[in-house]
Amino acid sequence: MTLVRVKGFKIFADRHGKMRCYHRQTGQKIDLEKTPIGSAEFFSECARISAAAEALKQQEPKPGTLEGLISVYFSEEHYLERSLASKREYQMCAKILKPIKDTPVSSIDTPLLAAIHDKLAKKYSWDKANRVRNFLIQVFKFCIPKGLISKNFAEDVIKKPRPKDTPVAYRTWTFEEVQTALDAASPQLRAGLATIFCTGQDPTDALELRKDQVKDGVIWKGRNKTNVGAAIPVSNILEAELAKAPAHNAPTLLASSKGTPWTYDGFASAWQRLRTKLEKDGKVAPGLTPKGLRHTMATWLREAGQDEREISDLLAQDSKVMGLHYSKNAALARKNRKHSA
Repeated sequence: MTLVRVKGFKIFADRHGKMRCYHRQTGQKIDLEKTPIGSAEFFSECARISAAAEALKQQEPKPGTLEGLISVYFSEEHYLERSLASKREYQMCAKILKPIKDTPVSSIDTPLLAAIHDKLAKKYSWDKANRVRNFLIQVFKFCIPKGLISKNFAEDVIKKPRPKDTPVAYRTWTFEEVQTALDAASPQLRAGLATIFCTGQDPTDALELRKDQVKDGVIWKGRNKTNVGAAIPVSNILEAELAKAPAHNAPTLLASSKGTPWTYDGFASAWQRLRTKLEKDGKVAPGLTPKGLRHTMATWLREAGQDEREISDLLAQDSKVMGLHYSKNAALARKNRKHSA
């Protein structure tokens, strides 16, 4: 038998005397019964596997580049343990930075990042530019201890201010809007909206609440983003709303019409369809978001006299400043009158 050699491939006889062949780099095997050694089909298959491996190699992040740093961060537990919403956010930022992925780490400094920040604000928006800046702060933070970059250059980039005519993000819902949306929603969507509102949880976190986290009328939950523990009481209202939803076997409290756990995209799509219809019919004002229900809960708690620390505990935030942030639109006159009486 003529000895055949192909660069990058190992061709040998196994212990039973049967010929084998595999690509050294990828371990991909060639079926020698379909493509016998030395045949035109064999060499064609070798060429195809080699070309595919080379293409994959070209896509791999190059060490010492911006993409290389991002790749390192994406392998960190800090990223892997984040919520699905946070992961989507960071992947979006990485995609925006793709055109400059091969930028050498040695050339990265604050002036360069500030210039990139300015260009992103013009191309996309002030908000998206700031989100990319925040993402890079996280990337550099975890790469410094590894000796991959000397300083967190993104921290000194000044954030873009919100334009004065920009609508407030995640605006607070009115009582009428809450009731209108709940009444118009499907049973599954209604249960989701009610859970976000009654627990004050971020939509992603609310969708992930599990049945086994409920004990004696309390949901014991550590929020994904901050990992701060929270003991969330199941109010009579929430209990009644969950009882209205169709029974399901999903491990989560909430489920889609298929009886499976909601995905964030599926829930967001269902809400978008409902919101579009309600806005078209003039039943709600523009700008309602599920995350706005979280702000709404905090606002109503503030109006009812809860302090920032109590609100932060319910929302699973480790700082009372966040409780104040989420409730900053509260009408405090009622509370102030009570204390001055």
